[in-house]
Amino acid sequence: MKRNLAYALVVMLIAVASCSFTNKTFENDDKDKLLLDLITYVLEKGHYEPKDIDDDFSVNVFEDFIDIIDPTKRYFLESDIREFEKYKYQIDDQIKNTDITFFNLVHERLVQRMGDAKQIYKEILEKPFDYAQNETINIDYDKEPFASSREDLKERWRKQLKYATLGNYDAKMTVNGPDSETGTDSEKPLTAEEAELEARQYTEKTLDEFFDFIDDLERKDWFVQYINTIVDEFDPHTLFFPPEEKDKFDMNMSGKFEGIGARLQKKPEGAKIVEIISGGPVWRDARLEVGDLILKVGQKGEEPIDIVGMRLDDAIKMIKGPEGTVVDLTIRKVDGSLEIVSLTRDVVELEESYAKSANIIKGDQTFGIINLPKFYVDFEDYSERNAATDVAKEIERLKETGVEGLILDLRDNGGGSLKTVVEMAGLFIKDGPIVQVRSNGKRKDVYDDKDERIQWDGPLVVLVNELSASASEILAAAMQDYKRAIVIGSKQTFGKGTVQNVIPLDNIVRSNEHGDLGAIKLTTQKFYRINGGSTQLEGVKSDVVVPDRYSYIDLGERDQENPLKWDEIEPANYEVWDGYIDYEQTIANSKSRMAKNPQIKLIEENAKWLKDEQDETEISLNYEVYKTEDKKDKEKSKYFKTLSDYDSQLTFKSLKYEEELFTKDSVLRQKRDRWHQDLAKDVYVEEAVNVLRDLKINNIKNGKLASVKG
Repeated sequence: MKRNLAYALVVMLIAVASCSFTNKTFENDDKDKLLLDLITYVLEKGHYEPKDIDDDFSVNVFEDFIDIIDPTKRYFLESDIREFEKYKYQIDDQIKNTDITFFNLVHERLVQRMGDAKQIYKEILEKPFDYAQNETINIDYDKEPFASSREDLKERWRKQLKYATLGNYDAKMTVNGPDSETGTDSEKPLTAEEAELEARQYTEKTLDEFFDFIDDLERKDWFVQYINTIVDEFDPHTLFFPPEEKDKFDMNMSGKFEGIGARLQKKPEGAKIVEIISGGPVWRDARLEVGDLILKVGQKGEEPIDIVGMRLDDAIKMIKGPEGTVVDLTIRKVDGSLEIVSLTRDVVELEESYAKSANIIKGDQTFGIINLPKFYVDFEDYSERNAATDVAKEIERLKETGVEGLILDLRDNGGGSLKTVVEMAGLFIKDGPIVQVRSNGKRKDVYDDKDERIQWDGPLVVLVNELSASASEILAAAMQDYKRAIVIGSKQTFGKGTVQNVIPLDNIVRSNEHGDLGAIKLTTQKFYRINGGSTQLEGVKSDVVVPDRYSYIDLGERDQENPLKWDEIEPANYEVWDGYIDYEQTIANSKSRMAKNPQIKLIEENAKWLKDEQDETEISLNYEVYKTEDKKDKEKSKYFKTLSDYDSQLTFKSLKYEEELFTKDSVLRQKRDRWHQDLAKDVYVEEAVNVLRDLKINNIKNGKLASVKG
């Protein structure tokens, strides 16, 4: 139900459109009501699959808005919800009549209840927590009812605060408690009572700072969340940007980020890292990984603020900051351990989002790998650097080294420009359709490669995972449908088969006295493979399925709220690549190797354990039980760290042009050395090389084609 802002950049096509839906006049003097009128009108006229704004829609908005602003159910009472429910089936009518009565009531009550919450947590934190008591907390808040009374609400706060304080109490007991071998800087060890008091005081201070931060929010900030709750009912990638957020979106698409270099997703238990941007502070630091949760954020020299339950936008504002400043993040690792990571904010340049390549040496054979983090492009000037031309250059450089096969690594690639996908696919086939696109009027366009030149006609493997989305799925699907490449990776890719356009709302209003109104990112089209199937929800199913640590974790489009459905259309006319003698046998050989590989078995064991850890929602608040469970988790985590000891026995080497750059750029050398070290431990790359060797034996370079007609 919570919006996943991480996927706001998984956009296949970004176009700033001058909108001229009709001559309708928008003359509302109330900016909130004007925004509501504008946005619902654009959704109705421009969305790929507009929804009926009816009673069912009303119920969904009601439930989702309450869930978004009170995800841990520690503000509203049952009586509040009953009062709100008189509007449960009226929100659709209010939307049509630009009536915001429901929002006003909920917002006013939220402000009141947050004021009550300040008194409640102060009362609770005046008294010590008894960690010898046998009690638990269920952190699956979706299944918890709202509190029936202030006493019930206070008890809920007590457990949540005890849980929030437990980790800090454990840290103080472990580092300088009575059982520690040494104190802290020659100080006397803390007693259990002293450790509990300091931990509780720390929790109170972080809550004070959190509510100070909340108090700074204006009514318009909450109204934007209400608007986006309505917008989110259409699909998970349609989004309203207020003016300041639109500016940030434009900056992000330009390729520069001032912050820590990670994309986050809102979760009830914190902000989840869903993508790490190459070259950024998080990437350089190497201690954080996808799936880690940020629980608290502190500025250098200040106590951190608890961001659990905080809106994602607000948490991001705290995490971001000027270049050169330090932010302290309290992290719950994927394995359940707690860690404080200090990062120096920086400008994350697009350079590490560009394509890069390396030679792979196995015995007397040389192969090539190209890593493509995204399908980048300058939409205002396509002649500038873009993914397709860069990959073409890397292919030529690799060919000069005599490579016998090529790996295109699209793992974690969230997408980008449609035009670059079509051009890039054309590097590997003679000509033909690459993708089909259908607009909201159901008109179908087929995007073709019309250039008969083939940049690379040798063996090809495409690597994907659950985070390969959008443009990545188009390219992998095309190569799979043509039987041009063997796709190795997750059971299926992300499953985002939609296109968004960004429409400035100012372009719709002829005369506007309210200033910049922001913009809406609107789903307007859908992608289809050349075989007719959509990539929506189902993604691309790998030819050779191999597990990874995300295999059992909910990450894909199918796990988002309100995704568009899967469907299919007529296939395009295309001719299957007939350059391999025994394509299917090569796949069978690979599957057989993977089934016997002990590293793969360990990876799957780790993935299942991580899933079990995430599914564990009943947490003990007894310190001895907590310590016992924590010890077990640390031992298990240590066991799985042997995954990083794997050695593929492959050698990786930068190309000559990069080695020349290293003499002037030691940072680039460091980045490439680290990339090569990671690749040498990568069992998927190792298997991709094995597949290339099989395809090399079975490769025919006469370009003979077999016809398939749609």
